[in-house]
Amino acid sequence: MSDQLQKQPPTMKQENNHSLSDILKIISQDRGRTNLLKKSEQITLAYLVQKIPSWVSSNMLTAIGFLGSIIILVSFVLATYFSRVYLLVGIFGYAVCWFGDSLDGRIAYYRNKQRKWYGFVLDITTDWISVVLMGLGFMIYVGNNWEMLGFCFVILWGWEMLTTLLRYKITNQYSIDSGLFGPTEMRFVISFILILEVLLKDSIIYSTALACILLFITNLIDTKKLLKMADARDNDERERN
Repeated sequence: MSDQLQKQPPTMKQENNHSLSDILKIISQDRGRTNLLKKSEQITLAYLVQKIPSWVSSNMLTAIGFLGSIIILVSFVLATYFSRVYLLVGIFGYAVCWFGDSLDGRIAYYRNKQRKWYGFVLDITTDWISVVLMGLGFMIYVGNNWEMLGFCFVILWGWEMLTTLLRYKITNQYSIDSGLFGPTEMRFVISFILILEVLLKDSIIYSTALACILLFITNLIDTKKLLKMADARDNDERERN
């Protein structure tokens, strides 16, 4: 995500003698991760932040992540009018999206150049537009008979994003994961769906329908938990007043 949410992060100079544990602590200081791939993902990010040239800024990485969503949209269009093999280009797009989206905020913390609210606004805005572009690509590919599936997926993903924002508002803790499932896992699942569609035409319809059902259930569970936390905060504020 972009330049992320921390009030007073520790200072870090650009040196090459920091241990892996130090870098992991710095790049993850603004959030708690619970996703299944957390450990391997964080180690990968800790390695990459040291290798990215100094002239590559956080905003440039955000733009790279957004470019990934455009590549995904283009892959759906190419698959619609030429060959569904072009859906494999979408997997590359998700890799590009992960690279930019995961590193823009992490590189800002690594260089001690984070901008809390600017990054938050930029991140949420680009994430939402990216989801819309991906949904649009799906709708173009499946045609009129099943395009509502794409619409439902966008709405459900938007619901998950809204839950993340509300959780942050209520608990002052920023988390982009829903239990063991986070954005990275979602990208893996969608990439698998694209591969399956290349091998088995129209499987994307049933895979996306299943993904929507699971996402709906997850959103319901997260919303229920969020309501309990909101109720607890209301009670706490009443007691203090």
